[in-house]
Amino acid sequence: MDFNDTPEEAAFRAKAQAFLNTVAKPKSDDSAGLARTLSDKDYLKAAKAYQKAKAEAGFAGITWAKEQGGQGHPPIFSVIFGQEEAKFDAPAAPFAIGLGMCIPTMIAFASDAQKQRHVGPALKGEEIWCQLFSEPSAGSDVAGLKTKAVRDGDTWTVNGQKVWTSGAHYSDWGILLVRTNPDVPKHKGLTMFFLDMKSPGIDVRPIHQMSGGSNFNEVYFTDVKIPHAQMLGAEGAGWNVALVTLMNERLAVGGSSGPDYKEVLDLARNITGADGAALLQDKAFRAKLADWYVRAEGYKLGKYRTMTALSKGQTPGPESSIGKIINANQMQDIANSAIEAEDHYGIIADGASAPMDAAFQQAFMWAPGLRIAGGTDEILKNIIAERVLGLPQDVRVDKDVAYKDLPTGR
Repeated sequence: MDFNDTPEEAAFRAKAQAFLNTVAKPKSDDSAGLARTLSDKDYLKAAKAYQKAKAEAGFAGITWAKEQGGQGHPPIFSVIFGQEEAKFDAPAAPFAIGLGMCIPTMIAFASDAQKQRHVGPALKGEEIWCQLFSEPSAGSDVAGLKTKAVRDGDTWTVNGQKVWTSGAHYSDWGILLVRTNPDVPKHKGLTMFFLDMKSPGIDVRPIHQMSGGSNFNEVYFTDVKIPHAQMLGAEGAGWNVALVTLMNERLAVGGSSGPDYKEVLDLARNITGADGAALLQDKAFRAKLADWYVRAEGYKLGKYRTMTALSKGQTPGPESSIGKIINANQMQDIANSAIEAEDHYGIIADGASAPMDAAFQQAFMWAPGLRIAGGTDEILKNIIAERVLGLPQDVRVDKDVAYKDLPTGR
């Protein structure tokens, strides 16, 4: 494991730092950040301007091939830019799904003409994409989805519902996984498409979250028409296409943006416990701090292994799934402990009144969602058990049963 940048990597890091200093402000403890100070409309406008600046400066599509509008750099360069970008209040969130999951899927499966039409606008911030996978009845079993598509000549008609679709209310395009054949086992009857989110018959309904935001959505499809030419991969091969998307998703959501042990350490220095002494002197709380520190350092060192592999041109394996399990649970644990330590101030979620700009309250309300997004804790533990540790797979009684014959609840 090598913790040091090569001369080429160091030069790229310096270039990234210089660029970020011209387009964004460094994060600070006394600033609420653009996402919480701007309206949704203004934040989206700022995000598009930022993404355009990234593209013009050569920091969009860092690892993508040059013929796709990218820079053709090794994957480690993308990691380096991500490390530096995380230090700034950069409005990159609206493009995370499109550029991190959807467009890589398009690059892998779309035609040359389709890639030429869609990749450039996405890189430049002109179009935003969403991912339409989850459904109310499927839960973590993506292959159990019910939204169906029926072909009539060169057109497919889609009916059904998706849920928890991040950014659907401001997206221009989306990738959609549907069932096209109910007569085969569930994984074999799926097909992937991409579609215009402004198509007739699409109804997007934002879901009001307990954090106060409405970034997730329900999306309803009523006789939505999709050209056959917008199929990604072969008919019935949608699961294999979806795996490409899911692999990128789980890597993308592996980190967490909430407060970590450093922030809770600052809180412990400045708040008193039940005995009137600083919370930092409480032995039980100090033990928690030690646990959080060890987990954070363990994750960081594990991520260094991934970075080293990327730097050598290697592909990281399924062990990357461990990142989200660690971070999502740690975020929830830290936030819960901090809120309890704040006593009656812990119930205040207003950033203007709560300690540390209500960072812990926001993290507390977001962490449960992070434990679901990109694969639940249970799904990721199965991946690690089966693909990293080599343990036997779970028993699947539905493996060879046609989807239409699967029992359903009443």
